[in-house]
Amino acid sequence: MINVLLVDDHRLVRTGIRSILEDTPGIKIVAEAETGEQAVDLVALHHPDVVLMDASMPGMGGLEATRKLLRSHPETKIIALTVHGNEPFPSRFLKAGVAGYITKDCGADEMISAVKAVYRGERYIGNKVAQQLVLNSLNPGGSESPFAGLSDREMQVMLMVIKGKKAQEISDQLCISPKTVNTYRYRLFEKLNVESDVELAHLAMRHGVE
Repeated sequence: MINVLLVDDHRLVRTGIRSILEDTPGIKIVAEAETGEQAVDLVALHHPDVVLMDASMPGMGGLEATRKLLRSHPETKIIALTVHGNEPFPSRFLKAGVAGYITKDCGADEMISAVKAVYRGERYIGNKVAQQLVLNSLNPGGSESPFAGLSDREMQVMLMVIKGKKAQEISDQLCISPKTVNTYRYRLFEKLNVESDVELAHLAMRHGVE
C-alpha cells in the first residue's frame, strides 16, 4: 500500500486529487494539509511514502517545506504538483530534491504513474515539464527567466502580488509585517526592472508564471 499525504491550500483541489487516488488500488490518502507547516507536522505523525506538494501556499511555501521535510525525513518521496510548469520553478524543486514534478493540468493516469514511479525509487518528470527542461538544456545561451535570480521568499511574495493580494493580506498569510511586504515589492521592482504591480503581472504572464 502506498500511503500519500496531500498538501494544497485549496480544499477543492485536494478533493479532486483524493477522488482520483483513492479509486486506485494500492494507494491510500493518510492525511491532508493546507500549509507547509501542517505538512511538516503530518509527515512526522503519519510517515507517508509519498507527499504531493503544492508550490504556492500561505506561510511556509512548498519549496521551503520540501527542503525542511527532506532534511528531517530523507526517505520521503515528494512530488511537486503545481500550476507552474515554466522555469525557474521546476529547477528549484528538482535541486531541492523532489522525486517528481508534475503540473495540475496533467491527466489522472499521469498523476497515478508519478506516485507509483517515485514509490519504486524512480524519478518522474511530467511530459510538459520534461520538454521544457530539455529545450533549456539544448539552448544554454538562450534567454534565462527573469525570475531565476529571486530568492524563495521574493518568489512567494511575487506570486501573491500578481494574484492581486494587498500588502496586509500578504502580511497576514506570510506572518511578516506590511512594511516588510512592501520592502519585498520594491526589491522585486528593482530586480525585474518594473515600476508597478501591473507591470509585474504582465511580465509574469509573458513568461508563463501565473
